[in-house]
Amino acid sequence: MPIDPSIAVGAELPAQQFSWSPSDVQLYHLGIGAGARPLDQRELRYLDDAKPQVLPTFATVVANIHATEAPRVSFPGIEIDLAKVVHGSQEVTVHQPIPASGSAQTTTRIAEVWDKGKAAVVVQESTTVALDGTPLWTARSSIFARGEGGFGGERGPSESVELPDREPDADVTSQVLSQQALLYRMCGDRNPLHSDPAFASAAGFPAPILHGLCTYGIVCKAATDTVLGGDADRVKGFRARFAGVVYPGETLRTRIWRDGDRLLISATVPDRDGAPALADVVLTVA
Repeated sequence: MPIDPSIAVGAELPAQQFSWSPSDVQLYHLGIGAGARPLDQRELRYLDDAKPQVLPTFATVVANIHATEAPRVSFPGIEIDLAKVVHGSQEVTVHQPIPASGSAQTTTRIAEVWDKGKAAVVVQESTTVALDGTPLWTARSSIFARGEGGFGGERGPSESVELPDREPDADVTSQVLSQQALLYRMCGDRNPLHSDPAFASAAGFPAPILHGLCTYGIVCKAATDTVLGGDADRVKGFRARFAGVVYPGETLRTRIWRDGDRLLISATVPDRDGAPALADVVLTVA
């Protein structure tokens, strides 16, 4: 059986130790579109050679940023074909600004497995600390595995976010480069779904799709730049549900509403009549 919840839920994955440098931070920021305004000093803070500011979304790639092989969906009680898997949701909470270089350790466990009928959702929770034990960030993510449901488990809770019934406080459009997925995969996600047309077609897509975490980073940066003056240190947390696909070469429309110490966000694709890209998006301001 590809998924056995009795084994999977609560299982701890091997701890990961890793390091990163300013060059890794720069690569990630370029992968999500930084540098599009090369004469803007606020923009160039993301790409400083010695001490670039770090978007919290960097936490989603740093542990595997040097990986060169496609990932495997192989955990205790879980074996799933990579072609059946898409990212479901992602949340990162930082306990302090992420430094431009450092070393850390992440521990991860399988928190939940939900049965959606025709699909399964696998939820992971992780904690990352510096090697001296200082908390850096925590994360929660889910993957959506098509064709793996129906095992009789619970469907899981709904975490929908209602957007205000008024015009947004900010409305920004970001251009996704035609080569954006090929660039972003250099951050460690070598899933061929984002680079190989034949693999993408076999998975049911007309062309390779943009990494969901790339969209996640682009939208976080757009909100940070537009509402927070480009100050990444003000971002305490960022969460989103991956509601649809984005193709390289398209544009992303990010609408933002202020809500106390939160920004509520909608991300859509104008090129396809406003098709959803991210939903239930919340940026928490420090």
